[in-house]
Amino acid sequence: MKKSILSITGLLTILCFQGLGQTLQPDLSMTSTFRASNREFVLSEDGSKGPTVFVNSEEGPGVIWLENIWLSTGSIEFDVKGKDVLQKSFVGLAFHGQNDSTYEAIYFRPFNFNSQEEIRRSHSVQYIFMPEFEWYTLRENYPGKYENPLPQPVNPDDWFHVRISINEEQILVYVNDWVSEVLDVKPINPDSNGKLGFWVGNRSDGTFANLLIQPD
Repeated sequence: MKKSILSITGLLTILCFQGLGQTLQPDLSMTSTFRASNREFVLSEDGSKGPTVFVNSEEGPGVIWLENIWLSTGSIEFDVKGKDVLQKSFVGLAFHGQNDSTYEAIYFRPFNFNSQEEIRRSHSVQYIFMPEFEWYTLRENYPGKYENPLPQPVNPDDWFHVRISINEEQILVYVNDWVSEVLDVKPINPDSNGKLGFWVGNRSDGTFANLLIQPD
């Protein structure tokens, strides 16, 4: 059975899970929980969501990595809020990070959620494996395989809930309380272990809350 290793800064503890299914909830109210790459972040409090992490906008992608937390396989849940501004709202989660430029990510384009154009709606949720397999490479070579529309309307300016289930052969993405997945892909990355972090795309900001990590 594969072993997932997680460690939490501040507790000075390394926890090894072997099929225990124990859930980890990182403290989003502590600056020491994170390390920023090509971004700055602000910790705040939302009345309905609790501690939140706001990530600012810059050129290029950015990640707010969780310090000393690694995941191989399991499930990740979080709440996220983008905005309905064309080409300026790409929000999601990076995982299996090896460094600041090599990682997988699942992200959303809220400005496409309810577009009147079918082609834009089909680009609502995306898988990438950086740096070689960016969205444009996958779209050109594998059209419709690594991105999907959302089957129901979602307010692009409001919070929505995401659950990502990860194993060596399959990545499933769920939104809100919907039963069916919104994306089902086979991972490209051969290294199924690495860091986790909140991800935002080029010229994008975003807000994150309620992160839960459950290793297999």
